[in-house]
Amino acid sequence: MKAVLRWLGLVVLAFVALQLFFVVRIAAMVVIDPESTSFQRSEAWTLLTTKGSVPWRQQWMPYASISDQLKRAVIASEDDGFVSHDGVDWNAIEKAWERNAKAEALANKAQARAPDRPVRAPKIRGGSTITQQLAKNLLLSGERTLLRKGQEFVLTLLLEQLLSKQRILEIYLNSVEWGEGVFGAEAAAQHYFRKSASRLSATEAARLAVMLPAPKRFEKTPGSAYLAGRTRTILGRMGSAELP
Repeated sequence: MKAVLRWLGLVVLAFVALQLFFVVRIAAMVVIDPESTSFQRSEAWTLLTTKGSVPWRQQWMPYASISDQLKRAVIASEDDGFVSHDGVDWNAIEKAWERNAKAEALANKAQARAPDRPVRAPKIRGGSTITQQLAKNLLLSGERTLLRKGQEFVLTLLLEQLLSKQRILEIYLNSVEWGEGVFGAEAAAQHYFRKSASRLSATEAARLAVMLPAPKRFEKTPGSAYLAGRTRTILGRMGSAELP
Protein backbone atom coordinates (compact mmCIF):
# COMPACT_ATOMS: atom_id res chain seq x y z
CA MET A 1 0.00 0.00 0.00
CA LYS A 2 2.82 2.39 0.87
CA ALA A 3 4.45 1.68 -2.47
CA VAL A 4 1.22 2.54 -4.28
CA LEU A 5 0.82 5.78 -2.32
CA ARG A 6 4.44 6.68 -2.97
CA TRP A 7 3.95 6.04 -6.69
CA LEU A 8 0.79 8.16 -6.75
CA GLY A 9 2.62 10.92 -4.90
CA LEU A 10 5.39 10.92 -7.48
CA VAL A 11 2.84 11.09 -10.29
CA VAL A 12 1.12 14.07 -8.66
CA LEU A 13 4.45 15.83 -8.07
CA ALA A 14 5.46 15.25 -11.69
CA PHE A 15 2.13 16.65 -12.89
CA VAL A 16 2.43 19.74 -10.69
CA ALA A 17 6.03 20.28 -11.78
CA LEU A 18 4.98 20.06 -15.43
CA GLN A 19 2.22 22.61 -14.94
CA LEU A 20 4.62 24.97 -13.16
CA PHE A 21 7.02 24.59 -16.07
CA PHE A 22 4.24 25.57 -18.47
CA VAL A 23 3.26 28.53 -16.28
CA VAL A 24 6.83 29.86 -16.35
CA ARG A 25 7.13 29.30 -20.12
CA ILE A 26 3.88 31.10 -20.86
CA ALA A 27 4.53 33.93 -18.39
CA ALA A 28 7.87 34.58 -20.09
CA MET A 29 6.03 35.04 -23.38
CA VAL A 30 4.55 38.26 -22.07
CA VAL A 31 7.83 39.91 -23.06
CA ILE A 32 9.83 37.23 -24.89
CA ASP A 33 8.90 36.04 -28.38
CA PRO A 34 9.04 32.23 -28.61
CA GLU A 35 11.87 31.13 -30.89
CA SER A 36 9.99 28.05 -32.07
CA THR A 37 7.01 25.86 -31.26
CA SER A 38 6.70 22.13 -30.65
CA PHE A 39 4.92 21.79 -33.98
CA GLN A 40 7.66 23.69 -35.82
CA ARG A 41 10.38 21.52 -34.30
CA SER A 42 8.45 18.41 -35.32
CA GLU A 43 8.06 19.73 -38.86
CA ALA A 44 11.75 20.63 -39.04
CA TRP A 45 12.69 17.09 -38.05
CA THR A 46 10.33 15.65 -40.66
CA LEU A 47 11.82 17.84 -43.38
CA LEU A 48 15.35 16.96 -42.32
CA THR A 49 14.72 13.21 -42.30
CA THR A 50 12.72 13.12 -45.54
CA LYS A 51 14.48 15.75 -47.64
CA GLY A 52 17.86 16.10 -46.01
CA SER A 53 17.43 19.84 -45.49
CA VAL A 54 15.18 22.25 -43.65
CA PRO A 55 13.88 25.02 -45.92
CA TRP A 56 12.61 27.52 -43.38
CA ARG A 57 10.92 30.89 -43.77
CA GLN A 58 9.87 32.86 -40.71
CA GLN A 59 10.27 36.46 -39.61
CA TRP A 60 8.67 37.85 -36.48
CA MET A 61 6.39 40.85 -36.96
CA PRO A 62 5.09 42.94 -34.04
CA TYR A 63 1.33 42.95 -33.63
CA ALA A 64 0.99 46.56 -34.80
CA SER A 65 2.94 45.80 -37.99
CA ILE A 66 0.65 43.00 -39.16
CA SER A 67 -2.17 44.10 -41.43
CA ASP A 68 -5.50 44.48 -39.65
CA GLN A 69 -6.99 42.87 -42.74
CA LEU A 70 -5.14 39.65 -41.94
CA LYS A 71 -6.12 39.77 -38.28
CA ARG A 72 -9.78 40.18 -39.23
CA ALA A 73 -9.57 37.46 -41.87
CA VAL A 74 -8.02 34.92 -39.50
CA ILE A 75 -10.53 35.69 -36.75
CA ALA A 76 -13.43 35.48 -39.23
CA SER A 77 -12.16 32.17 -40.58
CA GLU A 78 -10.83 30.42 -37.49
CA ASP A 79 -12.51 31.88 -34.41
CA ASP A 80 -15.15 34.58 -34.76
CA GLY A 81 -15.68 34.73 -30.99
CA PHE A 82 -12.00 35.19 -30.21
CA VAL A 83 -12.26 38.47 -28.31
CA SER A 84 -15.18 37.38 -26.14
CA HIS A 85 -14.57 33.76 -25.13
CA ASP A 86 -12.28 32.56 -22.34
CA GLY A 87 -10.26 30.30 -24.62
CA VAL A 88 -12.88 27.66 -25.37
CA ASP A 89 -15.91 28.25 -27.58
CA TRP A 90 -18.40 25.69 -26.32
CA ASN A 91 -20.98 26.60 -28.96
CA ALA A 92 -18.46 25.96 -31.74
CA ILE A 93 -17.54 22.61 -30.20
CA GLU A 94 -21.20 21.61 -30.02
CA LYS A 95 -21.79 22.61 -33.65
CA ALA A 96 -18.68 20.72 -34.77
CA TRP A 97 -19.84 17.63 -32.90
CA GLU A 98 -23.26 17.83 -34.57
CA ARG A 99 -21.72 18.23 -38.05
CA ASN A 100 -19.39 15.31 -37.46
CA ALA A 101 -22.25 13.12 -36.22
CA LYS A 102 -24.32 13.93 -39.32
CA ALA A 103 -21.37 13.25 -41.62
CA GLU A 104 -20.72 9.91 -39.95
CA ALA A 105 -24.41 8.96 -40.21
CA LEU A 106 -24.44 9.76 -43.93
CA ALA A 107 -21.28 7.71 -44.45
CA ASN A 108 -22.82 4.76 -42.61
CA LYS A 109 -25.97 4.97 -44.76
CA ALA A 110 -23.90 5.05 -47.93
CA GLN A 111 -21.93 2.03 -46.75
CA ALA A 112 -25.14 0.15 -45.95
CA ARG A 113 -26.55 0.84 -49.43
CA ALA A 114 -23.38 -0.34 -51.14
CA PRO A 115 -21.46 -2.61 -48.74
CA ASP A 116 -19.00 -3.71 -51.43
CA ARG A 117 -18.10 -0.19 -52.46
CA PRO A 118 -15.49 1.77 -50.48
CA VAL A 119 -16.93 4.88 -48.84
CA ARG A 120 -14.82 7.94 -48.18
CA ALA A 121 -14.34 8.55 -44.48
CA PRO A 122 -16.33 11.55 -43.23
CA LYS A 123 -14.42 14.79 -42.86
CA ILE A 124 -13.92 15.55 -39.18
CA ARG A 125 -14.38 19.20 -38.28
CA GLY A 126 -12.91 20.72 -35.15
CA GLY A 127 -14.18 23.49 -32.92
CA SER A 128 -10.82 24.67 -31.64
CA THR A 129 -10.33 28.36 -30.94
CA ILE A 130 -7.23 30.32 -31.86
CA THR A 131 -6.05 29.99 -28.26
CA GLN A 132 -6.54 26.21 -28.30
CA GLN A 133 -4.66 25.92 -31.59
CA LEU A 134 -1.82 27.98 -30.14
CA ALA A 135 -1.71 25.86 -26.97
CA LYS A 136 -1.46 22.68 -29.03
CA ASN A 137 1.13 23.93 -31.53
CA LEU A 138 3.21 25.89 -29.05
CA LEU A 139 3.84 23.38 -26.31
CA LEU A 140 2.37 19.96 -27.11
CA SER A 141 2.98 16.99 -29.37
CA GLY A 142 0.70 16.11 -32.25
CA GLU A 143 -0.63 12.90 -30.72
CA ARG A 144 -4.39 12.61 -30.28
CA THR A 145 -5.12 11.26 -26.83
CA LEU A 146 -7.47 12.25 -24.03
CA LEU A 147 -4.46 13.07 -21.85
CA ARG A 148 -3.04 15.47 -24.43
CA LYS A 149 -6.47 17.02 -24.98
CA GLY A 150 -6.78 17.58 -21.24
CA GLN A 151 -3.37 19.23 -21.14
CA GLU A 152 -4.39 21.40 -24.10
CA PHE A 153 -7.40 22.60 -22.12
CA VAL A 154 -5.20 23.54 -19.14
CA LEU A 155 -2.72 25.37 -21.37
CA THR A 156 -5.56 27.21 -23.09
CA LEU A 157 -6.75 28.57 -19.75
CA LEU A 158 -3.18 29.51 -18.79
CA LEU A 159 -2.66 31.38 -22.05
CA GLU A 160 -5.88 33.31 -21.54
CA GLN A 161 -5.00 34.16 -17.93
CA LEU A 162 -1.36 35.13 -18.45
CA LEU A 163 -1.39 36.76 -21.89
CA SER A 164 -3.54 39.45 -23.44
CA LYS A 165 -5.72 38.67 -26.44
CA GLN A 166 -3.43 40.83 -28.57
CA ARG A 167 -0.38 38.87 -27.47
CA ILE A 168 -2.10 35.52 -28.10
CA LEU A 169 -3.03 36.62 -31.62
CA GLU A 170 0.44 38.05 -32.22
CA ILE A 171 2.16 34.78 -31.28
CA TYR A 172 -0.37 32.78 -33.29
CA LEU A 173 0.07 34.86 -36.45
CA ASN A 174 3.85 34.67 -36.18
CA SER A 175 4.08 30.92 -35.61
CA VAL A 176 1.22 29.27 -37.50
CA GLU A 177 2.07 27.14 -40.53
CA TRP A 178 1.22 28.54 -43.98
CA GLY A 179 2.95 25.99 -46.19
CA GLU A 180 5.90 23.62 -46.18
CA GLY A 181 8.57 25.39 -44.15
CA VAL A 182 6.54 28.61 -44.19
CA PHE A 183 5.65 29.90 -40.74
CA GLY A 184 4.11 33.17 -39.70
CA ALA A 185 2.32 36.01 -41.45
CA GLU A 186 5.39 37.76 -42.83
CA ALA A 187 6.85 34.63 -44.40
CA ALA A 188 3.43 33.74 -45.85
CA ALA A 189 2.89 37.21 -47.31
CA GLN A 190 6.34 37.17 -48.90
CA HIS A 191 5.95 33.58 -50.15
CA TYR A 192 2.56 33.97 -51.78
CA PHE A 193 2.31 37.68 -52.62
CA ARG A 194 5.88 39.02 -52.55
CA LYS A 195 4.97 41.74 -50.08
CA SER A 196 5.08 42.42 -46.36
CA ALA A 197 2.32 41.25 -44.05
CA SER A 198 1.76 44.92 -43.23
CA ARG A 199 0.61 45.61 -46.80
CA LEU A 200 -1.81 42.76 -47.46
CA SER A 201 -5.09 43.63 -49.13
CA ALA A 202 -8.40 42.28 -47.85
CA THR A 203 -8.55 39.65 -50.60
CA GLU A 204 -4.96 38.53 -50.01
CA ALA A 205 -5.57 38.33 -46.27
CA ALA A 206 -8.72 36.27 -46.78
CA ARG A 207 -6.87 33.91 -49.12
CA LEU A 208 -4.18 33.31 -46.49
CA ALA A 209 -6.75 32.80 -43.75
CA VAL A 210 -8.67 30.10 -45.62
CA MET A 211 -5.45 28.11 -46.09
CA LEU A 212 -4.92 27.61 -42.36
CA PRO A 213 -6.80 24.32 -41.87
CA ALA A 214 -4.58 22.57 -44.45
CA PRO A 215 -1.84 24.94 -45.64
CA LYS A 216 0.42 22.36 -47.29
CA ARG A 217 -2.48 20.93 -49.29
CA PHE A 218 -3.76 24.33 -50.38
CA GLU A 219 -0.23 25.46 -51.22
CA LYS A 220 -0.26 22.85 -53.99
CA THR A 221 -3.71 23.86 -55.31
CA PRO A 222 -3.73 27.68 -55.23
CA GLY A 223 -6.34 27.92 -57.98
CA SER A 224 -8.88 25.55 -56.47
CA ALA A 225 -12.56 26.45 -56.62
CA TYR A 226 -12.87 25.77 -52.91
CA LEU A 227 -10.22 28.35 -52.02
CA ALA A 228 -11.82 30.95 -54.27
CA GLY A 229 -15.29 30.36 -52.85
CA ARG A 230 -14.13 30.24 -49.26
CA THR A 231 -12.12 33.43 -49.78
CA ARG A 232 -15.28 35.24 -50.89
CA THR A 233 -17.10 33.95 -47.81
CA ILE A 234 -14.40 35.20 -45.44
CA LEU A 235 -14.28 38.56 -47.22
CA GLY A 236 -17.96 38.93 -46.44
CA ARG A 237 -17.38 38.16 -42.76
CA MET A 238 -14.32 40.31 -42.17
CA GLY A 239 -16.26 43.50 -41.61
CA SER A 240 -17.88 42.08 -38.49
CA ALA A 241 -14.70 40.50 -37.10
CA GLU A 242 -13.75 42.22 -33.85
CA LEU A 243 -10.07 42.85 -33.13
CA PRO A 244 -8.55 42.71 -29.64
